[in-house]
Amino acid sequence: MAEETAGTNDTRPNPRKVREGLVVSVKMDKTAVVAVIDRVRHARYAKTVQRTKRLYAHNTDAELKPGDRVQVVETRPLSKLKRWRVTEVLERAK
Repeated sequence: MAEETAGTNDTRPNPRKVREGLVVSVKMDKTAVVAVIDRVRHARYAKTVQRTKRLYAHNTDAELKPGDRVQVVETRPLSKLKRWRVTEVLERAK
């Protein structure tokens, strides 16, 4: 879940962010809501805390289902809230 480069032959000066998350909703047309869990250390209490961020990702294929684990990559703004694109399905929902 850490930041990785989108590709080895990428010639961008700053590589796009890549995240991995769980599909929460696919009720919108060509859009999937992906929940990304980030583990951070609490500043004062030094306990590991989970922070969940819901990303709106562009999904051209309507093959995703809630529960799928997907990889999303940062892209140009596609709508008011969409700034991510689904690149691959890592694991299907059971």
